[in-house]
Amino acid sequence: MKAIEIVAPGELRITERPLPGPPAAGEAVVRIRAAGICGSDVHILHGRNPFATYPRIIGHEAAGEVCRIGEGVHGLGPGDAVAVDNVFACGACYACRAGRPNVCRQVSVLGVHRDGVFQEYIAVPAANLHKLPAGIPWDQAATVETFSIGAQAVSRGQVRRGESVLICGAGPTGLVSLQAARRLGARIAVTDTLDARLDRARALGADLALNPVRDDVVARIMDFTGGEGANVIIEATGVVSVLEQAAARLASQAGRIVVLGFPAEAAKIVPADIMRRELDIRGSRLNNRQFPAVIAWLAGREIDPAAIISHTLPFTAVAEGMRLFADDPAAACKIILTF
Repeated sequence: MKAIEIVAPGELRITERPLPGPPAAGEAVVRIRAAGICGSDVHILHGRNPFATYPRIIGHEAAGEVCRIGEGVHGLGPGDAVAVDNVFACGACYACRAGRPNVCRQVSVLGVHRDGVFQEYIAVPAANLHKLPAGIPWDQAATVETFSIGAQAVSRGQVRRGESVLICGAGPTGLVSLQAARRLGARIAVTDTLDARLDRARALGADLALNPVRDDVVARIMDFTGGEGANVIIEATGVVSVLEQAAARLASQAGRIVVLGFPAEAAKIVPADIMRRELDIRGSRLNNRQFPAVIAWLAGREIDPAAIISHTLPFTAVAEGMRLFADDPAAACKIILTF
């Protein structure tokens, strides 16, 4: 079978790998039908992902069809359409015991710590497979993992109806966070330096879209919130100065800041700004059992995955997909590879 492998930073190739053998007890073999390119895949290619090891079959956003099941697998059978949850945890450490396996001390992620979904077939634990409703196109089904990131961010921010939410960054992560917050009845502002991305945000229901290159973000957010500041800020740019501004000038009293971006440099945040407003600054990593919720949103048409898909390419065009993602962010949003 074919697989997409990064041998070392900068060296991507389509290689031949043996088909998976018979699935072990509790496992299933899945034929990958569609998979999404994520910024972390591009970072692995460019040697900028601090968690990746090489060589590595990349990819962690996928949907496919169950081919075979191992002993003890119930509720799944050949022919079932499934989304693949990419998170694996030890089940024993404090985070796992606290119900947060996505930050397990030994967390392992497909396409980063272990070979991922950019291959024609993959064997995975059946517990990581979630059955999809009938009629979901494969390219849209492959966005379930992407939407789980937004679901996790909104959950960490404890977004509630009527609250003001500021989403910094209107790339794929920002847009799925927008959709997740919108369905809860929040009022949403979005910032980005690319007008094409802001146009997508408006089309998905953003109440306010700002470009910090020309807009006074602080003044406009204060006007949008009646002088209070944003109740929840989801920082999805990975730009340190954006996080610093969020904590110093944009968050409301008792506000929550959710950190999704992870630049390497340190941020300068004044502790008094946190104390005097009693801010909560929270990380959001991967997803914590968010797949069933996202699949229910899909089934109920509460989210629009087609709106974030900008390109659908055959997997043999992966190099072009990676180039588009890295070099043309105005045109590229979610890029799907078909297998």
